[in-house]
Amino acid sequence: MAFLGSFPRAERTRLPLLLLAISLVLLGSKPARAQSDASKEYQIKAAFLFNFAKFVEWPSGSFAKSDAPFSIGILGTDPFGPALEETIRGETIGNRQLIIHRAQRIEDLQDCQMIFISKSEEGHVTEILSELDSKPILAVSEIDSFAQDGGDIDFYLQGGRVHFEINPGSARRVGLRISSQLLSLGKIVQP
Repeated sequence: MAFLGSFPRAERTRLPLLLLAISLVLLGSKPARAQSDASKEYQIKAAFLFNFAKFVEWPSGSFAKSDAPFSIGILGTDPFGPALEETIRGETIGNRQLIIHRAQRIEDLQDCQMIFISKSEEGHVTEILSELDSKPILAVSEIDSFAQDGGDIDFYLQGGRVHFEINPGSARRVGLRISSQLLSLGKIVQP
């Protein structure tokens, strides 16, 4: 602590507090960074969801009314926090306002055009996909092999970046048309 002598007396009494505060910040920075990385990941995934909606065409009759909103459902535990609301705030798809519905049961999201299936539902993928089987709903998840197991799109991390896989056959089977632009950006998989 010899270097303390080079500071004025008033500063010397505050310096240990300053060093303690800096130490706490540095010690706490690793969890804060991990939390920051997770929130950034979900901001990116939220932006992808919005863009998926722009590059997929739903069959006529997918909306109850001509002015019905475009509904994004989140099934299970919501990992997005405020990121999805912030992403879609003030945005439209065509002339449709975007809204979000959250539910713990797939039956409560049947009027949605897109459903994000949370990791919390990993043990129920077969039942969920069976429930959505003939409905024009874009099923998106971050569950491993979701697209290969019959879902439409799944997210995966590679090299610290968010990527996605697309199962165009699954989407086509329920009447959804995925644009070639979107198909060129994702990794194509077959069940």
